[in-house]
Amino acid sequence: MIDIHSHILPGVDDGAQTIEESMKMAEAAVADGIDTIIATPHHKNGSFDNYKHDIIIQVGELNRQLQQRNIPLEVLPGQETRVYGELLNGLETNDILPINEKTNYVFVEFPSGSVPKYASQLFFDLQMAEYQPIIVHPERNKQLIEQPDLIYSFVKRGAFTQLTAGSVCGHFGRKIKKFSHQLIEHNLAHLIATDAHNTSARGFCLTDAYGEVRKEFGLDMVYLLSENAEAVVNGKVLGAEPPEHIKKVKLFGLFG
Repeated sequence: MIDIHSHILPGVDDGAQTIEESMKMAEAAVADGIDTIIATPHHKNGSFDNYKHDIIIQVGELNRQLQQRNIPLEVLPGQETRVYGELLNGLETNDILPINEKTNYVFVEFPSGSVPKYASQLFFDLQMAEYQPIIVHPERNKQLIEQPDLIYSFVKRGAFTQLTAGSVCGHFGRKIKKFSHQLIEHNLAHLIATDAHNTSARGFCLTDAYGEVRKEFGLDMVYLLSENAEAVVNGKVLGAEPPEHIKKVKLFGLFG
């Protein structure tokens, strides 16, 4: 399996702090059935800055360490960039790192409680410049939970979304699990990834997440989501069904 979102690089953000922690995460990833993982350290989130050139060097060193220890995991370069107005300029000046460096897919993270008003224009500008925005963990954003038509609007206009495996499995609570499932049901989710930070509270459960998807939505949805992860790595077109609105009445249970 391919995990497109993780914090496995040591000492760069709130993920692994040491190379030994990175190795433990790598072993846990392999145990979960993952053979390829994208390192996506935080960037521009107010606490951490991790620039394209530095990430590529650090990923190379991590792969060298994994090979030395015979851990069968390949790490690819990525970045989890907090949305900001000059994000497109950051891509043009080589500060921002598209997924696996050579693709046109770019992770965009919203603040946990809100969505900036300029997001739609930013996504339009990114797409005009031939980049494809992927909104990470929208199911954990308070405003998107309360206003799901915002996600519909972003997806309808060409953005993609990536759910957290732990959200799908219920690790972030019943409400977020329910909303994650609604996003899948309404074709508003295109990818699942672990967003692993460690081997304890924020670990790997990609196999369990796909199992949950299979149980609730069938094997075709598992294939769609897992094949999309491969497509992201290779810069190919993602599979997607037409998005549907989440009716507000279905959300009442989230806030009751």
